[in-house]
Formats: sequence, structure tokens, C-alpha cells
Amino acid sequence: MTAMTRFAFRMASLAVAAGLAACAAVGPDYHQPSEALASQPAAAKPFAEAPANAAPLPAHWWRLYHDPLLDKLVTQALAHNTDLRQAVANLERERAIETEVAGAKYPTIGVNGGPSFGHVSGLSLLQKGYEPPNTFNYSAGASLSYQVDLFGQIRRAIEASAANSQAAEAALDLVRVNVAAGTARAYAEACSAGLRLQIAQKSVALQQDAVNVTERLQRAGRAGAIDAGRARAQLAQLDAALPPLKAQRQGALYRLATLTGALPQDFPREVADCTTPPRVAGALPVGDGAALLRRRPDIRQAERSLAASTARIGVATADLYPKVTLGLSGSSAGHANDFGRKDTLAWSLGPLISWTVPNTGAAQARIAQAEAGTRAALAKFDGTVLTALRETETALGAYARELDRRAALQASRDESAKVAAQARQLYRNGRTAYLDALDAERALAGADAALAASEAQLADDQVVLFMALGGGWEPADDALAQGKPTTTAR
Repeated sequence: MTAMTRFAFRMASLAVAAGLAACAAVGPDYHQPSEALASQPAAAKPFAEAPANAAPLPAHWWRLYHDPLLDKLVTQALAHNTDLRQAVANLERERAIETEVAGAKYPTIGVNGGPSFGHVSGLSLLQKGYEPPNTFNYSAGASLSYQVDLFGQIRRAIEASAANSQAAEAALDLVRVNVAAGTARAYAEACSAGLRLQIAQKSVALQQDAVNVTERLQRAGRAGAIDAGRARAQLAQLDAALPPLKAQRQGALYRLATLTGALPQDFPREVADCTTPPRVAGALPVGDGAALLRRRPDIRQAERSLAASTARIGVATADLYPKVTLGLSGSSAGHANDFGRKDTLAWSLGPLISWTVPNTGAAQARIAQAEAGTRAALAKFDGTVLTALRETETALGAYARELDRRAALQASRDESAKVAAQARQLYRNGRTAYLDALDAERALAGADAALAASEAQLADDQVVLFMALGGGWEPADDALAQGKPTTTAR
């Protein structure tokens, strides 16, 4: 058998060994556990709370408000938000780690070499009066090594790293959900505070009229000092309600600015004058439990973390078995003028087997650690599912109860409006005093304030519900796709 034939035979053996390695992997293959809560049919049922319908949640739920300004703000936030930039960087890091781990399945090539000038030691010759000559020398070498993945340790490591990348991708999607919802929530809060401030200022104006009338009656001897003092005290109390509302609106504007990647003082000026909170009319499309489990990024993140933990069991188990590395190396060294001569060449081909047989206790401990980590990951997966379902049901319940409250407040406001209209008519006809008509107007202003507070709560409840449903991260099909942080390879 010639040298070339033997070399071809050895390379074929290497290919066969690699093929065998591709068929074996210790440790469990990952499948979503049947005992996981996400695998139970009950988790996919329709939601218990109302009002909602089972229509699918649209990818960009904020467009249900039909508010171009809100659409613009969310687009800016998804393109420039700093939390999103950080999540994108984390995903890029995980993908780089995945590429690094995947590199272990490929052969490794190494080269070395370099020239030198000098001579070997000639101490014994110097004693005889002979000094070795100085010459130019060289050394060069190349090696090719390949770890045969007989027991799938490399493959399991690649599986774990890929699952970690997918978990980082889900974490990025979760940030998108929070950024979109946070932007809509800040916008709604700014507009709601503007509405409540407007109504509060109207109440202050009405009370100021009451103070003026009471003081005129006091000067005319038809009202006492107690009545005038009570009116002024009520005016001061209404005045005290204005600063918190202004601070709330300004805080929402600052939060809106930072969510969109701007400095706080660069808040959108057009929102500062908003007095109409955004609200989706009618029943909200929420889908069902099955759609929620597929859509919530935190559930997907927890499931991918479970997959990574399962793969790490195989990585730890492979330490019980020997590792085989096939290597081919060649080198040449000698005097520069002898370069290329056969006696300066050397090569070798063969496997390197390493196996820490006496230390299996440490490997067993690592396996136990990996198995415990997988049980913890499963518990976290189940907990994430429970949290998602609880948050959605709670948000639906809070929204439903607030709708009931708003209906009652609307009825109260309608009655107050009728009373105020009748009081104004009676005053014009001279059949009632001005203070009585003013009291009716103040009651109407109070009803308007309560209704505005309910409108603000409804706007916030809707956004909280959309956030609980986990939508808004899906790949965009229009201008939203132009911002780098809003796109993710799927």
C-alpha cells in the first residue's frame, strides 16, 4: 500500500468517524414537556373575563386608536429607545457566542514558523579550539486537528447556545412590547391629565364666581362671614388640585420624551396641549389563551431557556466519555540552505484520546447541576405561563369593572347636566337665586371631573391589557420596519 493510499484510507476513516459522531448525542433530546402548563389544554381556553372578543390581536394594536400622533410616537420609540438598543446588542452578543460555539464542529488549522540566526552549543568543541559557525536556520510547521464528536458534546453545546440566542431574541421582543405600551401609556396619561386639568380649572372658575357672589351678599348684609369664609376655603381647595395635575402631565411628557430617545426637555410639544385621552371604542380583540401562549415573548423566552438547560445536560453527560481528536501535522526545520530536503521534513497522523476516568464524581456532579437547572427552568416556564394568564385575566377584569363605573358616572353626569340646565332656566326666569344655579353648575363640574378620571383610568386599563396580551413585537410590514431595532431575523 502506497503512502498516498494509506493517507486516503485514513482520511476516509476520519469521514466515517465524523459521520458516526453525527448520529450520537448523549443526554435528553428536547421537547416541550407534556407536564408543562403550556402543554395543558386548559391554558389555551378563552378568557373568563369580559368585555372582549376572540378576534386576533392585531400586530400593531396601537393603530386601533386611529391616532396619527400616537403612531408617530410609537414608531420613534421603536427606532430610538435606549432599552431596545441594549436588547439588540445583547442579541448580537448571543449570536456571536453561538457562532463561536459552532466553530468547534469544524477542523482547526494551525501554522507556525520563523527564521533564526546563530549556532548550536559547541562547548566541548570550543575546548578543542573549534567554534561552530553562525548560520541562518528556519523552522516551519502546520497542523490539522478535528475533534470527533462521538457522544454529541459539541452538538449539545451548539443546541444550548442556539436556544440562548432565541431566548435573547424573545427578550428583545419583550422590550418592544414594553416600549410600545409604555409610549402609549405615557401619551394617554399626558392627554388624560390635560383633560382633568381643563375640568379642574373650570371648577376653580365656577367657585371663584361663587366667592364673588357670596362676598357681594356679605357686603349687602344678606350673607354671613362664615358663608364667605367657607366659599374661599373651597376655592383654595380646588386651587390645590391644579399643581398635582400639572406635575402629572409634565412627568408623562418627560417620560414620553425619554421613551422615544430624546432628552426630557425635548418632549413633543403637540402632546402638551392634548385634552382627549385615546380610547378604543367597542369590544377589544384579545384572542384566546392559545394565542396568548404563542404571542407572549416572556413565555417564549422561558421556553427557550428550558431548551438550553436541557441541552446542557448532554454537555455535562459527555464528560463521562473519552474525547477523540484526530490530528495531522507536518514540520520542517534545519539550515536555510537545506530547505526542502527530505531529512528536514517530519509528519504524523493519528488520534489523541483523553479521558479523565478517575474523576467521574465531578462529572456526575455537573450532570446533577444541569438536571437541577432544567427543573428550575421548567418551574420558571410554568410560572411565566401562570403570570401571563393572571395578568391578562386581571387586566380584563379591571377594564370591565371600570367600564361599569364609567357607565354609572356617565348616568350621574347626564342627570347633573339636566339639573344644571333647569337651574339656569329658573334663574333666567327669576324663580331661583344665583347661588342655587351656581351650585348646580358646580355639581355638574364635579360629575365631569369624576367622569374624566374614569376616562383616564379606562385609557390606562386598555394599554395595560394590550401589554398583558404581549403584542406589538411582530415584524413590521411598513415604515416601522425602517428602524433597525424593530427588525429581527426570524
